[in-house]
Amino acid sequence: MTQTANSGNTGARTVRVPEDRDGQRLDNFLLGQLKGAPRSLIYKLVRSGQVRVNGGRAKAERKLEAGDEVRIPPVRLSETGDKPTPPKGFMDALDAAIVFEDARLLALNKPSGVASHGGSGISFGAIETLRALRPGQTLELVHRLDRDTSGLLIVAKKRSALTEMQALMREEGGIAKRYMALLTGRMPEGVMSVDAALHIGLRQGGERHVQVHRDGKPSLSHFKVLERRGGQSYCEVRIETGRTHQIRVHAQHIGHPVAGDDKYGEVEANKRLREQAGLKRLFLHASTLEFALDGGREPYLLNAPLAPELVEVLDRLG
Repeated sequence: MTQTANSGNTGARTVRVPEDRDGQRLDNFLLGQLKGAPRSLIYKLVRSGQVRVNGGRAKAERKLEAGDEVRIPPVRLSETGDKPTPPKGFMDALDAAIVFEDARLLALNKPSGVASHGGSGISFGAIETLRALRPGQTLELVHRLDRDTSGLLIVAKKRSALTEMQALMREEGGIAKRYMALLTGRMPEGVMSVDAALHIGLRQGGERHVQVHRDGKPSLSHFKVLERRGGQSYCEVRIETGRTHQIRVHAQHIGHPVAGDDKYGEVEANKRLREQAGLKRLFLHASTLEFALDGGREPYLLNAPLAPELVEVLDRLG
């Protein structure tokens, strides 16, 4: 039986992991136990050894098993209960961005500039804001989108849906993902498939930088030109793997970086597009997700319309 979180500083407690939490990461389990605690506090508690699993220290990413005994240290109310809520305007904007919802899933058309979750200097990401909007509901991120990428972000409302969605994401072809992107320059006609392994490295200051590298993880993207606008290529991109920054790095690799990409793009091309077409963000949008739950019996086809500011850029490019 899972115990409920203490609200005061009344000593550590031990919680047995229930069956429906089997396979959950330790950090996510702790977030559920210490309601309202910021993720940074969870990591601090784990790093300092105050959290124990079966009597031993554990890492935040450890997958728990049903029956595991988790020691949870006391947390002062001031650290959890007084957590500020996201600004009302931001909450209203994300509420309006919900494009689909049923009993199991919620789909958000995430605006560019909004992080999937808080951390590293960001107080409120999409998931924290949705939880503030729905205080009585259990909401868990199924996957993440780059902060600068707009489009479909899927949130599970039930543990069973989260588990099934994550299994589909690990399965080849389990979820069909389609993005819309403006690539700089003139791409060749037809479909260009990029099969190039990707490796995540760290730059000074801890910033993640991804590059094509033979020792990286297998990564496959398909770029198809839909139309050409102002010397640029408006493309549909299908990805068969979901690596960090995959589309952005693969586009750079073939010599046609994503327009507006200040990390992997071309400075001069971005400057021209900003001046000529008003492009002030990364032109990458997660438009469609297709999958089936209940072992393939319940099909889903989710769509998020292209952000208005991207439609305006296309119009200006003619």
